[in-house]
Amino acid sequence: MRTSRLALLLALAPAVLWAGGALALDTVARPAARSSAEAFASGKDALRSGVRNYNAGDKAGAVKALEYAADQGVAVALWKLGRMYADGDGVPQDDLKAFEYFSRIADDNADEAPGSARAGVVASAFVALGNYFLDGIKGSYVQANPERAVELFQYAAAYFGDPNAQYYLARLYLDGTGTDRDPRQAARWLNLAAEKGHHPAQALLGQLLVNGQGVPKQRARGLAWLMAAREGADPSREGWIERLHAEAVEGASEGDRRAAAAMLEQMQQTKRR
Repeated sequence: MRTSRLALLLALAPAVLWAGGALALDTVARPAARSSAEAFASGKDALRSGVRNYNAGDKAGAVKALEYAADQGVAVALWKLGRMYADGDGVPQDDLKAFEYFSRIADDNADEAPGSARAGVVASAFVALGNYFLDGIKGSYVQANPERAVELFQYAAAYFGDPNAQYYLARLYLDGTGTDRDPRQAARWLNLAAEKGHHPAQALLGQLLVNGQGVPKQRARGLAWLMAAREGADPSREGWIERLHAEAVEGASEGDRRAAAAMLEQMQQTKRR
């Protein structure tokens, strides 16, 4: 497995990874360490300070501490800074800066063991990079590259088992973006994410099963997944799940609805064990 992971990283290097070694990106240089007026005992100490400042509403203090931790290679600090710049949260919104923080995580930690304390952060960085490559970053060297997005999602989905990566990868297979259209592969990845409780994946898998798209038609099972998705979805952000659920319920027979309710109860019991 290690050889295949390194081969993938070498393939990704020209467009994703930071300078500083064999995997170099000519147009990006690793930032020099910043000096800080505040002394931190370690990168982890700076991370703790940054989190405290952030939670207290001191975003400027949080950035200062997180930058110190990032300079020490603390992956969580790099990820938090990436999210802050991506969202414009306490700093000017800057997708390129976010991209570069996420890239450094991918460069330095791609071989992180799945299930480790940092694995979720590393997988999330790959997912963020994949989303940036779908459309590119306007006015920057980061150009749209859907094929690269597929590779990044594939890595996080297969190696880390990340449900967001599995969901996004499935969407690309459904749409034929960056890869050949393959509803069967899409259903496979959606199923893996759905079983982890990923509500959008549950909804799309349910729709595929109800319609028999890429998989044998199973109306009751599809409706059960849509019911599960609807129960966990945020209506303010995921109204599309409610719409898919309503359409499936309207087209279902009474027998399908009863069977779906029984399947949903079984799913929930299995999850509680």
